Amino acid sequence: IVILAGGAGGRMRIGHPKALHPVFFRPMVHHVLDAVQALPHRSVRLIVDRGLREFQDQCRGYADLIIVRQGTPSGTADALRAAEPGLGGEAGDALILNADAVLLTPASLRQLLEQHARTGAACTVGRAASEDSGDAAYVFQVRALFDALKKVGPGRSGKAPDLAEAVQALAAGGTAAEEYRFSDPAETADINDLEDLWRVESILQERHNRALMRSGVALQDPRTTRIDPRCRISRDVRIEGGCTIIDSVLEAGVLVENFCRVAGSEVGPGSLLKQGTLLEGARVGRGCSVGPYARLRPGTELADDVWIGNFVEVKNASLGSGTRAAHLSFIGDAQVGRNVNIGCGFITCNSSGKPLKQRTVIEDGVFIGSASQAIAPVTLGAGSFIATGTSVTDDVPPEAFAISRGRQVTKAGYAKCLALKPGERNCGHKHSSR
Repeated sequence: IVILAGGAGGRMRIGHPKALHPVFFRPMVHHVLDAVQALPHRSVRLIVDRGLREFQDQCRGYADLIIVRQGTPSGTADALRAAEPGLGGEAGDALILNADAVLLTPASLRQLLEQHARTGAACTVGRAASEDSGDAAYVFQVRALFDALKKVGPGRSGKAPDLAEAVQALAAGGTAAEEYRFSDPAETADINDLEDLWRVESILQERHNRALMRSGVALQDPRTTRIDPRCRISRDVRIEGGCTIIDSVLEAGVLVENFCRVAGSEVGPGSLLKQGTLLEGARVGRGCSVGPYARLRPGTELADDVWIGNFVEVKNASLGSGTRAAHLSFIGDAQVGRNVNIGCGFITCNSSGKPLKQRTVIEDGVFIGSASQAIAPVTLGAGSFIATGTSVTDDVPPEAFAISRGRQVTKAGYAKCLALKPGERNCGHKHSSR
């Protein structure tokens, strides 16, 4: 199998090799590599004309992949010549695809190969169902391919030679190519610009969402729901419109409300992600409620039955079962125990200006009043009570009560006389000249 991955993506206005541009959450060429992995093959060769190190880095997960660098880019026929040292002496057939043929399926490619084998042709050209379409795939007998390439010179109108010239060279020698028509007209679409990219991604999205719904995943609006095929989503999951799920796991009974984004995360059975919630590298246990408009950043781990409310941000912290942080708090670099109540506006002050973040430990059963801060490193002992408005700077022993705020002073009528001009004040209060 040979995949042609040359091209700088000039019409796409991008600054990296076209074949590495993201398409539906993954580099373009990965879709083609995945499709051919399901086919019988002795080797897979990727022909590139630039960005060799980038391809090696992005494609390291394909163990049997051989990356070959073409010299000066000079058309698809020349790209095949770069593969001749490794393939030229082999018997058998070569399936040749472009790296932007991301919609071709293993089933269709298998049918192409079966027809080629059945006819015994030296070359079979795979084309779309419509008569006016171009070539989408080629299967050559290997020896016939390289014999034909020796006869290929400059292409039509002086352009770089392409594989169509190799087919013509075979015909000139008396060997006609067979033709195979892909049944799905959309399957042979290629990507030449960003409009093509949008169309292809829409098809991939529709394909995947249909498969999810057939498996028991309820999508409220498949047109606005984007789910990475690498995700593992159990049956009886419900996902509302406008959501994006990337490389994540959603267990049975999960409900994801509108406009959530979940990336690199795991959500346990029966948990609820309320509207506008963002998860990045987080793990959510069973029966949790998160949001609306909450953010769980990398390193967050929620045990079962944790409640994270609106506008709460959690980062690199673990929260024990039954713990509640209802709204407007930041919990970072912390270890929080079970059944902890975190009041509105609580902050772990975890940065001292040094690269290493300081940690806060909150043990089981702690009650934290609203508008409080824990200035790390500090430990709040089990069962302790932190009064509203407290800045905790020292460890709090278990079962202790901590309060650190100034005593309230109330002066009757003082607010009214402050509104008077200095010469009009005769209230008897002492006022600063300022």
